[in-house]
Amino acid sequence: MKFFAVVNDIMSERLFTRPAAVRWGSKEKSRMFTDEQFTGYAREYMDTIFRVAFNHLKSRTEADDVTQNVLLKLYRAGKSFESDTHLKHWLIRVTVNECKRASRSPWRRVEPIEDYASTLSFDTPEQSELFSVVMELPAKYRVATLLYYFEDYSTEEIARLLKIPKATVGTHLKRARERLKIKLLEAESHV
Repeated sequence: MKFFAVVNDIMSERLFTRPAAVRWGSKEKSRMFTDEQFTGYAREYMDTIFRVAFNHLKSRTEADDVTQNVLLKLYRAGKSFESDTHLKHWLIRVTVNECKRASRSPWRRVEPIEDYASTLSFDTPEQSELFSVVMELPAKYRVATLLYYFEDYSTEEIARLLKIPKATVGTHLKRARERLKIKLLEAESHV
């Protein structure tokens, strides 16, 4: 699990708001979560948000920023969620939107993938190699692959999350698999 000060930083925002409400211009919205509920959700979904952001942006620092922004939006959300699945779907949708916003930034930073990969632990060398190859895919293929294979979303759910047609998601996954197969075969032939 990813641990950084984001949860505590967001929780400290209560110093700037009234205890049970968040001010939005002239309107006031009640928060839907207690501090304990928010902390639980933040700890549960922080890794997922970070993985989606990192897969989209290829930058740990930018993924950290997106993670913090998404959790801050959750903390401020004056919205109720039907279930944990609905909450996770909302968080991923907000993450994708934040990544798109960050991608357009003129100050965008991209870090070498090897730096981040060296901080991860893989059970086998094959998993490490697969991670590196997946990270070389274009963003649209990387994100679809992450959501489908690692987050267990269906193509329909991914289509709703990314606001693209279901057929496009299928095409992204098909092309990602084709590219992965080619790259893995090339790597295997060099060994």
